[in-house]
Amino acid sequence: MYISIRDGIVMHAKYPSLAQGLRELGVEAVELAYGRDQGVTALDKPEQWRLDSPDAVRRYQEHLEKHGVRPSAFLLGTNFNQPDLDAEVEWVMGAVRAGHILGMAAVRVDSAMSGERELPMEDRVARYVQGIKRVLQETDDTQVALGVENHGFQGNDPEWLDSLFARVDSPRFGMTLDTGNFYWAGHPLDRVYQILEHFAPLTKHTHAKNIAYPAEMRNTQRQIGYEYGKYVAPLDEGDIDHHRVARILTKAGYKGDLCIEDESLGHYSEAEQREVLRRDVQHFREVLKD
Repeated sequence: MYISIRDGIVMHAKYPSLAQGLRELGVEAVELAYGRDQGVTALDKPEQWRLDSPDAVRRYQEHLEKHGVRPSAFLLGTNFNQPDLDAEVEWVMGAVRAGHILGMAAVRVDSAMSGERELPMEDRVARYVQGIKRVLQETDDTQVALGVENHGFQGNDPEWLDSLFARVDSPRFGMTLDTGNFYWAGHPLDRVYQILEHFAPLTKHTHAKNIAYPAEMRNTQRQIGYEYGKYVAPLDEGDIDHHRVARILTKAGYKGDLCIEDESLGHYSEAEQREVLRRDVQHFREVLKD
């Protein structure tokens, strides 16, 4: 395994550029947000690169290599219950093909979709599976995996996730396993580790965050998202033991990135935010040594 970080997390700490932030943090790998216009962040300027052709992707690859940066994954805010499913599938296919050229192992796709709180389970599974299968079929000449994140209401429901994996049944479809989101969703801490062990063999990519609840609440069932803004914490301060998480992933054969997604930065000043991120990186160095 190796350390990566989300581009948006780096830029939240107000570094002059993504490249400078990565250099100061000592991190070589980055997850890049991929916009609906096929735009991604430039490393050295506050602008976007449009990855709208193979040539544009190769130029961006040269840009990454110039700065010594490895792209670990794209992050897509998908919605497989869009009225225009064809357009959604086409957009995701473009990201997969660009990721293939860039040598990425995975593309993060969202579990959230419109109507997820109103539609029956069967409809939600069927609509999601339809979109994912089309993307996989149309990009079967690549090795890039699709990692659905346990994100939001339905994405943190193990039953919904298990239904997806059973119906898609592809080695290229698995998890962007978020280490904090099952805890965010209200599952007791002991149950969180059980769920992480269950999905670890399907992990293609990760997001890592932490939450520090009062001790008496850690192993209770809580309301989804309970006081998250208050209790979200740096990676080395929360309740989730990332040493234990890394051992779970290693046992399952995972060799990808541990991607820092520290959402506690809003609690700190600009100078403190950078220090928190440095601590996050150091914490994960210690986790990987262990």
